[in-house]
Amino acid sequence: MTDEQMQYPIGKFKAPVSYTTEDIRKWTTTIRELPGRLRQAIITLNEKQLDTPYRIGGWTLRQVVHHVADSHMNSLTRFKLALTEENPTIKPYEEADWALLPDYKLPVEPSLKMLEGIHLRWVALLEALTEEQWNRAFVHPESGETIQLKKALALYHWHSKHHLAHVTEAIKKF
Repeated sequence: MTDEQMQYPIGKFKAPVSYTTEDIRKWTTTIRELPGRLRQAIITLNEKQLDTPYRIGGWTLRQVVHHVADSHMNSLTRFKLALTEENPTIKPYEEADWALLPDYKLPVEPSLKMLEGIHLRWVALLEALTEEQWNRAFVHPESGETIQLKKALALYHWHSKHHLAHVTEAIKKF
């Protein structure tokens, strides 16, 4: 496996050209299932394995789990901002710097619990959105792009599968 394949085991994100009700349902299912799938993937890992990078120069599996919790917490907030404000500009964060903070050395259980709660609430929100609400958007200040919620859901469907693949591919090497 090349370094790029290890970095992007399911490929890089490609925004869909169109968004169907079936796509949204499928992507919502990914969000619903991620906490359980991630927990199941790492449940038997020991501390040494959790502190193993998924690739040379990459995050440890522990950092990946904590990152997913932080990222999805931010995403839920972005969805809520888009639903309650007119094209809000969201606050980006330095993911790589967050991964170096002391809480990223904690056991993974607090982040798994966060994911369970965040995803339960996120799915309840997603399943209640109208077509009009799916078209609501936020602005990302770094790119200047206005991102509709349906595109954000597609991105987080990919993000979920992307990081789960980091974990499952790394585990195959143990």
